[in-house]
Amino acid sequence: MSLLGIDDAGRGPLIGPMILAGVLINKEQEKTFKKEQVTDSKLLFHEQRVRLAKTIKENSLSNKIIKVSAEEIDISLKSGTNLNKLEAKKSADIINYLNNTKKRIQVIIDCPSVNTSAWKKTLLNFIKHPANLTIKCEHKADFNYAVVSAASILAKVAREEEVAKIKKQFGNIGSGYPSDPTTKEFLKKHGKALEDSGIFRKTWATWKKAFPDKKQKKLSDF
Repeated sequence: MSLLGIDDAGRGPLIGPMILAGVLINKEQEKTFKKEQVTDSKLLFHEQRVRLAKTIKENSLSNKIIKVSAEEIDISLKSGTNLNKLEAKKSADIINYLNNTKKRIQVIIDCPSVNTSAWKKTLLNFIKHPANLTIKCEHKADFNYAVVSAASILAKVAREEEVAKIKKQFGNIGSGYPSDPTTKEFLKKHGKALEDSGIFRKTWATWKKAFPDKKQKKLSDF
Protein backbone atom coordinates (compact mmCIF):
# COMPACT_ATOMS: atom_id res chain seq x y z
CA MET A 1 0.00 0.00 0.00
CA SER A 2 1.20 3.50 -0.86
CA LEU A 3 0.75 6.53 1.38
CA LEU A 4 -0.46 9.93 0.21
CA GLY A 5 -0.11 12.88 2.58
CA ILE A 6 -1.74 16.27 1.99
CA ASP A 7 -1.34 19.56 3.83
CA ASP A 8 -1.70 23.30 3.23
CA ALA A 9 0.30 26.46 3.89
CA GLY A 10 -0.88 30.05 3.80
CA ARG A 11 -4.51 29.44 4.66
CA GLY A 12 -4.88 32.54 6.82
CA PRO A 13 -2.72 35.33 5.31
CA LEU A 14 -4.07 38.57 3.90
CA ILE A 15 -1.39 38.61 1.19
CA GLY A 16 -0.39 35.92 -1.28
CA PRO A 17 -1.63 32.47 -2.25
CA MET A 18 -2.66 29.41 -0.29
CA ILE A 19 -0.59 26.37 -1.22
CA LEU A 20 -1.61 22.72 -1.02
CA ALA A 21 0.86 19.88 -1.45
CA GLY A 22 0.52 16.14 -1.81
CA VAL A 23 3.29 13.56 -1.45
CA LEU A 24 2.91 9.93 -2.57
CA ILE A 25 5.34 7.40 -1.10
CA ASN A 26 5.83 3.72 -0.31
CA LYS A 27 6.72 2.20 3.06
CA GLU A 28 10.48 2.22 2.35
CA GLN A 29 10.37 5.90 1.49
CA GLU A 30 8.48 6.55 4.71
CA LYS A 31 11.44 5.01 6.58
CA THR A 32 13.78 7.36 4.71
CA PHE A 33 11.65 10.35 5.72
CA LYS A 34 11.77 9.30 9.36
CA LYS A 35 15.53 8.73 9.18
CA GLU A 36 16.00 12.19 7.67
CA GLN A 37 13.83 13.63 10.48
CA VAL A 38 11.07 14.91 8.22
CA THR A 39 8.64 16.57 10.63
CA ASP A 40 5.95 19.24 10.81
CA SER A 41 7.21 22.27 8.85
CA LYS A 42 6.29 24.60 11.73
CA LEU A 43 9.01 22.97 13.83
CA LEU A 44 11.76 23.63 11.26
CA PHE A 45 13.83 26.61 10.21
CA HIS A 46 13.60 27.85 6.62
CA GLU A 47 16.99 26.35 5.67
CA GLN A 48 15.96 22.96 7.07
CA ARG A 49 12.70 23.04 5.12
CA VAL A 50 14.49 23.85 1.87
CA ARG A 51 16.98 21.01 2.39
CA LEU A 52 14.26 18.52 3.31
CA ALA A 53 12.05 19.59 0.38
CA LYS A 54 14.81 18.41 -1.96
CA THR A 55 15.06 15.09 -0.08
CA ILE A 56 11.28 14.65 -0.21
CA LYS A 57 11.08 15.23 -3.96
CA GLU A 58 13.97 12.84 -4.59
CA ASN A 59 12.51 10.12 -2.35
CA SER A 60 8.82 10.05 -3.28
CA LEU A 61 6.87 8.20 -5.94
CA SER A 62 5.30 11.49 -6.97
CA ASN A 63 4.24 14.83 -5.60
CA LYS A 64 1.87 17.65 -6.54
CA ILE A 65 1.74 21.30 -5.51
CA ILE A 66 -1.30 23.51 -6.15
CA LYS A 67 -1.28 27.29 -5.81
CA VAL A 68 -4.59 29.01 -4.99
CA SER A 69 -4.22 32.72 -5.67
CA ALA A 70 -5.68 35.49 -3.52
CA GLU A 71 -8.00 36.34 -6.43
CA GLU A 72 -9.26 32.75 -6.70
CA ILE A 73 -9.94 32.69 -2.95
CA ASP A 74 -11.90 35.97 -3.21
CA ILE A 75 -13.93 34.74 -6.19
CA SER A 76 -14.70 31.49 -4.37
CA LEU A 77 -15.84 33.21 -1.18
CA LYS A 78 -17.95 35.75 -3.08
CA SER A 79 -19.69 32.93 -4.94
CA GLY A 80 -20.64 31.19 -1.68
CA THR A 81 -17.91 28.54 -1.56
CA ASN A 82 -16.16 28.91 1.80
CA LEU A 83 -12.48 28.21 2.39
CA ASN A 84 -13.10 24.72 3.79
CA LYS A 85 -14.99 23.65 0.67
CA LEU A 86 -12.42 25.26 -1.61
CA GLU A 87 -9.67 23.38 0.19
CA ALA A 88 -11.64 20.14 -0.12
CA LYS A 89 -11.85 20.71 -3.90
CA LYS A 90 -8.13 21.40 -4.18
CA SER A 91 -7.24 18.39 -2.00
CA ALA A 92 -9.39 16.25 -4.29
CA ASP A 93 -7.54 17.68 -7.29
CA ILE A 94 -4.28 16.46 -5.76
CA ILE A 95 -5.74 13.02 -5.02
CA ASN A 96 -7.20 12.73 -8.54
CA TYR A 97 -3.86 13.72 -10.06
CA LEU A 98 -1.74 11.30 -8.00
CA ASN A 99 -4.23 8.41 -7.99
CA ASN A 100 -3.22 7.08 -11.40
CA THR A 101 -2.96 3.46 -10.34
CA LYS A 102 -5.36 0.77 -9.18
CA LYS A 103 -3.07 -0.05 -6.26
CA ARG A 104 -4.34 0.69 -2.76
CA ILE A 105 -3.50 4.12 -1.39
CA GLN A 106 -3.85 5.32 2.19
CA VAL A 107 -4.65 9.04 2.00
CA ILE A 108 -3.92 11.08 5.13
CA ILE A 109 -4.93 14.75 5.26
CA ASP A 110 -4.28 17.38 7.88
CA CYS A 111 -7.91 18.46 8.16
CA PRO A 112 -8.51 22.22 7.90
CA SER A 113 -11.97 22.01 9.44
CA VAL A 114 -13.02 21.60 13.07
CA ASN A 115 -15.53 18.96 11.91
CA THR A 116 -13.34 16.25 10.36
CA SER A 117 -16.20 13.91 9.39
CA ALA A 118 -18.23 16.62 7.63
CA TRP A 119 -15.14 17.87 5.77
CA LYS A 120 -14.32 14.31 4.66
CA LYS A 121 -17.83 13.95 3.21
CA THR A 122 -17.33 17.18 1.25
CA LEU A 123 -13.96 15.93 0.00
CA LEU A 124 -15.44 12.63 -1.20
CA ASN A 125 -17.85 14.53 -3.47
CA PHE A 126 -14.90 15.69 -5.57
CA ILE A 127 -12.88 12.45 -5.77
CA LYS A 128 -13.22 10.73 -9.14
CA HIS A 129 -12.04 7.17 -8.38
CA PRO A 130 -12.33 6.40 -4.65
CA ALA A 131 -12.48 2.57 -4.91
CA ASN A 132 -8.78 1.98 -4.14
CA LEU A 133 -8.52 4.72 -1.53
CA THR A 134 -8.69 4.71 2.26
CA ILE A 135 -8.98 8.24 3.58
CA LYS A 136 -8.08 9.67 6.99
CA CYS A 137 -8.81 13.31 7.82
CA GLU A 138 -7.23 14.23 11.12
CA HIS A 139 -6.04 17.20 13.13
CA LYS A 140 -2.27 17.37 13.78
CA ALA A 141 -1.65 14.88 10.96
CA ASP A 142 1.29 17.06 9.91
CA PHE A 143 2.92 16.20 13.24
CA ASN A 144 1.77 12.58 13.56
CA TYR A 145 2.53 11.19 10.07
CA ALA A 146 5.83 11.56 8.20
CA VAL A 147 4.09 11.63 4.82
CA VAL A 148 1.88 14.57 5.90
CA SER A 149 4.92 16.27 7.44
CA ALA A 150 6.53 15.96 4.00
CA ALA A 151 3.50 17.58 2.37
CA SER A 152 3.57 20.38 4.95
CA ILE A 153 7.23 21.06 4.11
CA LEU A 154 6.62 21.22 0.35
CA ALA A 155 3.62 23.50 0.87
CA LYS A 156 5.50 25.79 3.26
CA VAL A 157 8.56 26.09 1.00
CA ALA A 158 6.34 26.85 -2.00
CA ARG A 159 4.47 29.50 0.02
CA GLU A 160 7.80 31.05 1.11
CA GLU A 161 8.92 31.17 -2.53
CA GLU A 162 5.70 32.97 -3.49
CA VAL A 163 6.14 35.50 -0.67
CA ALA A 164 9.73 36.12 -1.83
CA LYS A 165 8.43 36.86 -5.36
CA ILE A 166 5.88 39.33 -3.99
CA LYS A 167 8.54 41.06 -1.87
CA LYS A 168 10.83 41.35 -4.89
CA GLN A 169 8.07 42.99 -6.92
CA PHE A 170 6.27 45.12 -4.33
CA GLY A 171 8.56 45.53 -1.32
CA ASN A 172 8.61 44.15 2.23
CA ILE A 173 5.15 42.72 2.98
CA GLY A 174 6.33 40.84 6.07
CA SER A 175 4.85 37.37 6.41
CA GLY A 176 1.56 38.40 4.80
CA TYR A 177 -0.42 37.49 7.93
CA PRO A 178 -2.88 40.09 9.32
CA SER A 179 -1.25 40.04 12.78
CA ASP A 180 2.20 40.89 11.40
CA PRO A 181 3.07 44.57 12.11
CA THR A 182 5.09 44.79 8.85
CA THR A 183 2.12 43.43 6.89
CA LYS A 184 -0.21 45.91 8.62
CA GLU A 185 2.11 48.80 7.74
CA PHE A 186 2.40 47.62 4.12
CA LEU A 187 -1.40 47.44 3.85
CA LYS A 188 -1.78 50.92 5.30
CA LYS A 189 0.83 52.47 2.99
CA HIS A 190 0.32 50.57 -0.25
CA GLY A 191 -3.02 48.73 -0.03
CA LYS A 192 -5.12 51.19 -2.02
CA ALA A 193 -2.48 51.73 -4.71
CA LEU A 194 -2.06 47.95 -5.13
CA GLU A 195 -5.76 47.17 -4.85
CA ASP A 196 -5.86 45.49 -8.27
CA SER A 197 -2.45 43.81 -8.08
CA GLY A 198 -3.97 40.44 -7.16
CA ILE A 199 -1.87 39.95 -4.04
CA PHE A 200 -4.51 40.87 -1.44
CA ARG A 201 -7.43 38.76 -0.22
CA LYS A 202 -10.04 41.49 -0.29
CA THR A 203 -12.73 39.27 1.27
CA TRP A 204 -10.65 39.21 4.48
CA ALA A 205 -11.93 41.29 7.42
CA THR A 206 -8.54 43.05 7.66
CA TRP A 207 -8.91 44.43 4.12
CA LYS A 208 -12.57 45.39 4.61
CA LYS A 209 -11.74 47.25 7.81
CA ALA A 210 -8.89 49.15 6.13
CA PHE A 211 -10.88 49.93 2.98
CA PRO A 212 -14.64 49.86 3.66
CA ASP A 213 -16.85 49.36 0.61
CA LYS A 214 -18.36 52.78 -0.04
CA LYS A 215 -21.10 51.18 -2.13
CA GLN A 216 -22.56 49.62 1.02
CA LYS A 217 -24.44 52.53 2.58
CA LYS A 218 -24.58 52.95 6.32
CA LEU A 219 -27.90 53.02 8.18
CA SER A 220 -27.34 56.73 8.86
CA ASP A 221 -27.43 57.41 5.09
CA PHE A 222 -31.13 56.60 4.90
